[in-house]
Amino acid sequence: MRVKNGFILREVAGTFIVVSVGERVKEFNGVINLNETGATLWRALEKDVTEEDLVKVLLNAYDVDESLAREDVAAFVKKLKDAKLLKQ
Repeated sequence: MRVKNGFILREVAGTFIVVSVGERVKEFNGVINLNETGATLWRALEKDVTEEDLVKVLLNAYDVDESLAREDVAAFVKKLKDAKLLKQ
C-alpha cells in the first residue's frame, strides 16, 4: 500500500500538514494535520509498504512498545483508508 499521488507533506511552523495538489484537489479539498509520528508514517507510505513495514519504521524511530506500535499503525492506516487516501 502507499499514499495516492497528488498529496504533499510539508512542515509549516513546526506543524506537519498534508495538502492535495493538481487533480487530487477535486477528490480531497482540505488539509491533514499530522504529528511527528504521523509524518514519519506518511513518509514511509510514499513508497509501497506493508503494515508490518510501518511497525518496523516506528520501532526504529521511537522508543515504543511493539504492541503499541501495531495499534498506532493499524489506527493510522484505517483513517487513511477511510479517507480513501491509500492505494493498495
